[in-house]
Amino acid sequence: MQAYPPRTIFMGSYPPRACGIATFTKDVVESYNASFGVGAEVAAIDEPGGESRAYPPEVFARLRAGDRGSYRDMAAVINAHPARLLNVQHEYGLFGGEEGAWFLNLLEALDKPAVVSLHTVLPEPSPEHRAVAQRLCRLASAIVVLSETGKEILVDRYGIDPAHVIVIHHGVPDVPFCDTDAAKTSFGLGDRMVISTFGLISRGKGLEYAIEAMRSVVRRRPEALYLILGATHPQVRKLEGESYRETLQQIISSAGLENNVKLIGDYLAFDELVSYLKATDVYLTPYLNPVQVVSGTLAYAVGCGKAVVSTPYLYAKELLAQSRGLLCDFRDAQSISQQVIALLDDPSLRRAIERRAYRFGRRMTWSHVAAEYGALFARLVPGVGASVARMAETG
Repeated sequence: MQAYPPRTIFMGSYPPRACGIATFTKDVVESYNASFGVGAEVAAIDEPGGESRAYPPEVFARLRAGDRGSYRDMAAVINAHPARLLNVQHEYGLFGGEEGAWFLNLLEALDKPAVVSLHTVLPEPSPEHRAVAQRLCRLASAIVVLSETGKEILVDRYGIDPAHVIVIHHGVPDVPFCDTDAAKTSFGLGDRMVISTFGLISRGKGLEYAIEAMRSVVRRRPEALYLILGATHPQVRKLEGESYRETLQQIISSAGLENNVKLIGDYLAFDELVSYLKATDVYLTPYLNPVQVVSGTLAYAVGCGKAVVSTPYLYAKELLAQSRGLLCDFRDAQSISQQVIALLDDPSLRRAIERRAYRFGRRMTWSHVAAEYGALFARLVPGVGASVARMAETG
């Protein structure tokens, strides 16, 4: 008889809220349900103004992030629930108080284990941020990070016990390794060489440098097409509307790149996103933040076996190590174009990188991630069977 991990509540932002953590939480829940044959329940986090959002039926409770009293109220709801463990997909900006400190009120009032998955780990924190992070780590039964770099930072710069920190990689879709021809045909892209970037758009993504790099790329490879896929981040839209996207479109027009750079401003469904990745010859992340310790978009690209060019932020240096991709300089269009052209001009190099990326990505598939979460939860709650741990070992 198969054993299962303990009944678990998952907390995070959640669709239809449009943000990266919401998508990630949904992916974790769906892969967990599929792996263990359960129907996990979700406590969703509502930002101020989002309280009227309509959620799917798995959402049984809502945390009002802008209401400090809601944190202890949520702890009471979770304490009374028959679930034996809470997993929180955590981003500091999701919670109220300085550096998201109100979340600590929830952890302090909780009387069952909590596993906190940290999506941000700052290597040079302010004193206020460090204090909140250290307190959070002490209150949690275990901390999950999505990269070895994140664990190293917590151990070396925050003084967290390494045994308390578990690395579970960002999940990726389990898709077959294939060439781009069929996907390109489905989009009507024919013989174009496709470069892409996807994700919610904001100024920190460095897209202006990637567009500028396309001037040189197109001179060398006129058939090149750069697809910038994704809607403007909702918080950015609230603050400045579509001004950044409009600036990018102006750069495209001024450079005469209308036939070679396309802004596709939709919030992509999973199947559509994977289809675009299948059509991609080179995936590009020109991000500007050198201390970024995780990127779901980069993880997906590696998991799908794409040849990647990226600026050397922390997560990219880890994920693209051992020749799994090429690095370019920050804020440097010439460096970006040189690396992209190198991949477009050398199919054998591109294919070798694709194969190395795809092999590495097999350890990051969602089923593997779910098994690792299940094994961790089983260790924290006595009385569940050992077969969960064996699942994680065999992946």
